Amino acid sequence: MCGIIGYTGEGDPVMDVLMTGLSGLEYRGYDSAGVAVTDRARSSGDVSLFKREGELSSLEAALPDGSVDGAAGIGHTRWSTHGPPSDANAHPHTDCTGQVAVVHNGIIENFRELREDLESAGHDFESETDTEVVPHLIEDALAAGESPEEAFRTAVARLEGSYAVAAVVAGDETVYAARHESPLVLGVGEAGHFLASDVPAFIEYTDRVIYLDDGEFATVTPDGVSVTDARGNTIETSVETIAWDPEDAGKSGYDHYMLKEIYEQPDAIRGCLRERVAELSGSVEIPELDGISTTIPTVDARDGRPRPIQFVACGTSYHAALYGARLLRDRGVPAQCFIASEYATERVPVSEGTTVVGVTQSGETADTMRALREAGRAGAETLAVTNVVGSSAARECDHVVYIRAGPEIGVAATKTFASQQVALSMLAAALTDGGSQGLVQSLRAIPDGIQRVLDESDAREIAREYVDSDAYFFIGRGYDAPVSLEGALKMKEITYKHAEGFPAGELKHGPLALVTDRTPVFATITDHAEGDVSKTLGNVKEVEARGAPVVAVTDRRDLVEPFADHVLEVPSIGPAQTPILANVQLQLVSYWVANELGRSIDKPRNLAKSVTVE
Repeated sequence: MCGIIGYTGEGDPVMDVLMTGLSGLEYRGYDSAGVAVTDRARSSGDVSLFKREGELSSLEAALPDGSVDGAAGIGHTRWSTHGPPSDANAHPHTDCTGQVAVVHNGIIENFRELREDLESAGHDFESETDTEVVPHLIEDALAAGESPEEAFRTAVARLEGSYAVAAVVAGDETVYAARHESPLVLGVGEAGHFLASDVPAFIEYTDRVIYLDDGEFATVTPDGVSVTDARGNTIETSVETIAWDPEDAGKSGYDHYMLKEIYEQPDAIRGCLRERVAELSGSVEIPELDGISTTIPTVDARDGRPRPIQFVACGTSYHAALYGARLLRDRGVPAQCFIASEYATERVPVSEGTTVVGVTQSGETADTMRALREAGRAGAETLAVTNVVGSSAARECDHVVYIRAGPEIGVAATKTFASQQVALSMLAAALTDGGSQGLVQSLRAIPDGIQRVLDESDAREIAREYVDSDAYFFIGRGYDAPVSLEGALKMKEITYKHAEGFPAGELKHGPLALVTDRTPVFATITDHAEGDVSKTLGNVKEVEARGAPVVAVTDRRDLVEPFADHVLEVPSIGPAQTPILANVQLQLVSYWVANELGRSIDKPRNLAKSVTVE
């Protein structure tokens, strides 16, 4: 959600870097974009500012002919919170003098009080945003004789809420930045230095990064970067090297990132499994959790009772967490799953023996981070399951398991969901019996199983047949239930069609009233539990009696085909693993429906890749 890029240096032209950076952040979702550049002549003139509602192409059209030279610059892709999409509400925002420009992610909770004070002091505002108070606060501090860095610190000290904020001042070659509960990362280059909300913004220029923690400030100059605390004390930082190749973030000939990422799933899962499963011994060993059984025992040594594990997550990650909780329950561990945004308000009991697992692709999801922080304060052990090395979740939790899916650009998660399921399968084994040869064989069969689905799927033909449907239902039981929920979410996200997913047994408790001959039902039916296939087939008969077409996603064609209009077949690789393959069929159906409808598949309306506000 929202994207920040900042740059200063003697290398590439500032405007070129900013526009390249904004392009690299488009996947996060946005409705306007803008840039601000300071004069290389170090004059006291205005900051050059360009911003437009709409896509990046609108901003590009607004730029003057030729390159806009500059000493330092900041750019932003906005996803509206305070005020609708418009040129005025787009970032960057400036002060009354036009000498200070600011970009900001997050929400400033006390902006109304600050704005009222500033307006009373004679400041004029041009937008409806919370962000605009920041440049005016800096303006006041500059007028009081403070240096640009001092003025920036003074302004930030008055902010309440969440923020990643960056500023430039006319006549200065420095970009100033700070973060609190919203991500910022610094890029260390050869002839210039960067800051951004995410690595893809500058990965074309450097793979050397420094991650900022909450409460830290950064100054980025042509000569280097420095990190300090709120009092200005220098913080020693380490430079990490990102393992992403810039080519990994390209489309590689595919029409959409989403389709590319669906087809990347076999390799993503091989990466997730690598050096973590041993086929000969049948064991699962996650190196980053070495010795975890001593810190997260699943059995209380005092009374022999299993210790509770709580999952917190949002959206697609929540569906993965539902899957993970069931895996643990099937192994005798009392595991629960909570929507992260509701976790604190539900007042969920947390004891010293509780482990709270946050599942978050980006490692920056605001609701999940809040839940993890609340759990940590209550005395729980915390563990992050995430894709991003160096993310807030990875740094703040007691333990971390990386899913190793590689960069995912499409807003609708695909390969990260499958990789989360695989990582949680290994986590469940690591926390309990350490795995078995049967489990390891099933896990190793997933990449080839997905490849077979990709090679043989009839999803495109089914999508064409049902593209004009009024709505879509997705049902399943057991391990199929989270996959059905995810199938419905994918359909909603990228087709803008109404879709519902629920455990199959819930069909008769209300949703059946909506079933017609124009509401196809996608029934995921894999053979993972005694009686589940026959029970779900009973639900299939219920919708067929109301005239609804049925598409079965199954590894039991022999049992299911007589009751379905279409069958999307998957290989049978194991009770808990076959549903991972079924999910791929549902991803393909949603993709091809959206493609037939001409939707913006990689950047669906109103959605953001990383949701960094609560």
